[in-house]
Amino acid sequence: MSMNKQEFLASAGLQVQTLELWLEQRWLIPRQTAAGVQFTEIDIARARLIRDLKDDIGANDEGIDVILHLTDQLHGLRRALAQLRGDMKESSP
Repeated sequence: MSMNKQEFLASAGLQVQTLELWLEQRWLIPRQTAAGVQFTEIDIARARLIRDLKDDIGANDEGIDVILHLTDQLHGLRRALAQLRGDMKESSP
């Protein structure tokens, strides 16, 4: 599901200033379309993670940078592993 900025703000429970800061820090990277910026459910989940890291755990900005980078690496490795498994299944007799 794709949503515009206002829908995203309402769904994620963020203020405009917070979103602008997180976009500037590249913690959120929405898709750019001809219709404008579009957010997804993944962006909402990421925004909630960032908010939890800041509010519940007390992570500072540098810590959030590291955590998000490691999370992105983990998800990338999971995708690569899933692709490898699929390739192996296709090539096995």
